[in-house]
Amino acid sequence: MPHATPRGLGRLAFGGDYNPEQWPEEVWHEDIALMRQAGVNLVSLGIFSWARLEPRPGDFDFGWLDRVIELLHAAEIRIDLATPTVVPPAWFYREHPEALPVSRDGTRWAFGSRGAICHSSPAYREAITGIVTALGERYGRHPALAMWHVHNEYGVPVLECYCDVSAAHFRRWLAERYGGLDALNDAWGTAFWGQGYGDWDEIQPPRLTPTVANPAQRLDFARFASDSALANFRHERELLRALSPGTPVTTNFMVSPTQCDSMDYWSWGREVDLVTNDHYLVAEEDRNHINLAMAADLSRSVGGGRPWLLLEHSTSGVNWQRRGIAKRPGEMARNSLAHVARGSDGALFFQWRASRSGAEKFHSAMVPHAGTDSRIWREVVQLGADLGRLAEVRGSETVADAAVVWDWQSWWAQKLEWRPSEDLDTRERAEACYAALYDRHLTVDFVPPEGGASGDGALDAGGLDRYPLVVVPALYLASARAGERLRRYVEGGGTLLVSYFSGIVDEHDAVHPGPHPGALRGVLGLTVEEFQPLHAGRAVRLTGPEGVPDLSADTWAETVVTRGAEPVWRYADGPAAGGPAVTRHRLGEGTAWYVSARLGRDGLDAVLALALADAGLPDRDELPRDLEVVRRRGESGDVYLFAINHNDAEVTLPLPGAGVELLTGADVAGKLGVPGGGVRVVRLAG
Repeated sequence: MPHATPRGLGRLAFGGDYNPEQWPEEVWHEDIALMRQAGVNLVSLGIFSWARLEPRPGDFDFGWLDRVIELLHAAEIRIDLATPTVVPPAWFYREHPEALPVSRDGTRWAFGSRGAICHSSPAYREAITGIVTALGERYGRHPALAMWHVHNEYGVPVLECYCDVSAAHFRRWLAERYGGLDALNDAWGTAFWGQGYGDWDEIQPPRLTPTVANPAQRLDFARFASDSALANFRHERELLRALSPGTPVTTNFMVSPTQCDSMDYWSWGREVDLVTNDHYLVAEEDRNHINLAMAADLSRSVGGGRPWLLLEHSTSGVNWQRRGIAKRPGEMARNSLAHVARGSDGALFFQWRASRSGAEKFHSAMVPHAGTDSRIWREVVQLGADLGRLAEVRGSETVADAAVVWDWQSWWAQKLEWRPSEDLDTRERAEACYAALYDRHLTVDFVPPEGGASGDGALDAGGLDRYPLVVVPALYLASARAGERLRRYVEGGGTLLVSYFSGIVDEHDAVHPGPHPGALRGVLGLTVEEFQPLHAGRAVRLTGPEGVPDLSADTWAETVVTRGAEPVWRYADGPAAGGPAVTRHRLGEGTAWYVSARLGRDGLDAVLALALADAGLPDRDELPRDLEVVRRRGESGDVYLFAINHNDAEVTLPLPGAGVELLTGADVAGKLGVPGGGVRVVRLAG
């Protein structure tokens, strides 16, 4: 289905999760009045309401929801209506205790939280069919309905279930994937440790074993778990499409390496009508605005580069983190508009009104416990007004400078046991490389290794050539096709930067034939004879030609043999002393760089500076650190330049021309002042 937008919205979306069932009805009228005051135009409704909507099997109570919907409709507030299938009622589990998921160690989790679901359960499929059909029949054509919100945060807190029902489903999934046992035994390498299977019924989920389980089996089980949840999403989506034609159907992702690691979001992005995402800052992290930018870029990329929607974030502290650190004055707006800069067509929160009971009663909200005479409420109202002033930005697309290759399945594989070093961390390298690009003021698209991120092929196998620079921070699992794609990119004139321990295994977690780095040998022009993990706390020094600074690395080194590539830095000491450490390979019309050691921030920046020169990208040294500059471009050619200042002091940004600053209405030309902690958005004529 083509990219969709919430129905009935004429400007950027603003609002949050609304849970009126937690409050007496007299509060609802106050809520609506406050929503109008704040400029709310979209709320998510009914996410956790199954027990209220269907208090007994087949006995539906829609009266309260009818009244809420009519109040919202009368106030011209659109509704993102949820299917409440993330928390089946207690009566369901009383009747079907087998639908509760089982952990890898055999523990069956209990009812009393959220997301306790075996996605292979026939009883669960039957129950969700009932509630989704009832909702679709009753509200599918309601004029207030903007979109459907299926389930909630699939994969949080648990996705994999190891019960017998899941085991049988896993065997069916494997039979469809491999066709026969010979192919499965070959893919899993079952000749090792005598694990060969002669009958499908012999195969079980990778439950706890005395030592390490077959890594290929575990990788396939992770794929199966993601696919099983996706099958239930598709089932709900098709029910809703039939009953509510033309209404977009989505589910809220948690696209961030710090939030959800169990979903293959490249696959999920092809299935939703609109990508929506929930994002929560890691409050204790220094410069956590970089993680925010990374999550926003990744959300946009999962949707093929098109506008998406931030469906949840927080007004202030988050109580399920170790410390619910409050946001500083102005930080909520800055965070919200940073998401908008990177493609979100709005900003919504969890939740509208702070809960008095339950696990998240200390989670911040748009209406805090302190009420409307509070800083948070005043900032909420101001943000609603600011988003109203940015209405024309809606539908424009974020402009990227470079691409980063990212793959959830490779991350799953690298996290398994018995890799060459427990210090290897896919997420750490991805975040480090992203931060290096961020500090060079480059906006990033993420791309899957083999292409095909979106249903229309926007990031297909031939799509890399629109990026002057492609960075591969950690791609342990890389198919031959992925390696060929990157080789074609470089031969065609692209600049590629690859970090260590990439290209090592194929899609079955089997080492590619021949020397490392397997799928990437040809494009990099080198081989790796031996991995050289470093002792804890040890570092090695890298030396380069005259005029190039020495670098320091820790955790990891490699014995590299150049086979066409030229060394730029060499190891001055350590286990690979004298050998190449950072190399450059001219191939066709382009260049491929390889970094064989774990560099820190300064080292990554030094290598990136040379790669940027090869790619012809500007270094943008004139921009101060932590001034975020991102562009969105509309169909008319107008460019919306977002300048987000994460510093305390005012900064000045040079402008390429004249325009209008949309938040203040001021005419600007030549330069733009951005106050400390503030945001400015300039419309520049195309």
